[in-house]
Amino acid sequence: MKLITAVIKPFKLDEVKAALQAFGVHGMTVSEASGYGRQRGHTEVYRGADYEVDLVTRVRLDVLCDDEDADDLIDVVVKAAQTGRIGDGTVWCVPVDVVARVRTGERGPGAL
Repeated sequence: MKLITAVIKPFKLDEVKAALQAFGVHGMTVSEASGYGRQRGHTEVYRGADYEVDLVTRVRLDVLCDDEDADDLIDVVVKAAQTGRIGDGTVWCVPVDVVARVRTGERGPGAL
């Protein structure tokens, strides 16, 4: 079992969700996130004054999947979220030892 986490631009969320649904993903968790990467934020002008925005708003998407689907799901997310400009985001994958469905107590792949 794997947990795929993606931090993407907010306006790409609908495209990524549609691509994941087309792939056959049945569940995901979406949350708001803020942070910075290599770009270290940016400078904006408000009422004539410059100020620095240190943390950039992003969306965090978490998807649990079987081991054999992980690479394909990462490719789906990357292709759907990509704009070709700086700050597109990051996707990573980590192993998951145990998954349990709270309602039934079922464990393992059946709990997805």
